Formats: sequence, structure tokens, C-alpha cells
Amino acid sequence: MKTYSAKPKDVKRSWYLIDGSTAPLGRISTVAASLLIGKNKPQFTKHIDVGDYVIITNAQELVVTGNKLEEKKYYHHSGHPGGLRERTLKEQLDRDPTKVILHAVRGMLPVNKLRAERLNRLKIYPDSEHRHEPQKPVIIEIGVKDGK
Repeated sequence: MKTYSAKPKDVKRSWYLIDGSTAPLGRISTVAASLLIGKNKPQFTKHIDVGDYVIITNAQELVVTGNKLEEKKYYHHSGHPGGLRERTLKEQLDRDPTKVILHAVRGMLPVNKLRAERLNRLKIYPDSEHRHEPQKPVIIEIGVKDGK
């Protein structure tokens, strides 16, 4: 029996919609990363990009657990001496909530030549409005266990 290997011309991409206000950031990010990679497909192949498009809405109403709003830090360095800057999750959400989700999903994707192309298929919107209705995205329900 031969091993199946997907070919780029055979890839069929679907669209998925995730509501960012229904589950914690980590759960949303793991589901989005899995869909972008294509792990849910039977024709998954590591070296071929078989992933789908993912739309995440309501980034402003992002849910985090514990004290992450005050304790989680985002760092940026300008490249100059003393150029290290840090922001809390709360400050980053006030500034640009889409970057929080982008940073989380980017960190869950494998570091290889396919990562940039996969991130281009991730569409993040701060509110419930998005412009991808013609693609008829499938709604993914991500619930929190135990009703919390």
C-alpha cells in the first residue's frame, strides 16, 4: 500500500468562523491554528499547506482566565540599547485587540516556510462585522467545559 501525499493543486480550502467572545484566548488560538494547518483533514501532509481560512470575530470581547489581564506581558525591543518596551494584556487589548489573537495563533504554528502563508489566511475583526459572508463560513462553536 502506498502512502498518500497531498499535492498543492488538490487542496480544497473551506472557511470557518469563530466567535472570540465565547471561549478563552488559548482555546480559540489552538482551534484556529489547527484549522490553519489542516490537521482536521484526512489528506494532511506536513510539507504541503492544506489548511483552511479562519475568521475570528469579537476580538474586543476576548475572554481570559485568572489574572492574565494584569500579569501577562508583551515585549518589544527597538534594537537600540535600553529599547525594551513592555505592555500588559489589558493595555494591548485597549490598543489593538486583533494583535493579541494574531500573536497567540502565530506562536502555535510551526516555524517553517508555510507559516506566513497560513497567517495570511487568518482574518481577525474587533467586532462581529466581517466581510466574508459570500464565502459562507462554517460556524465553529467553542464552548468552555463545566459551564465556566
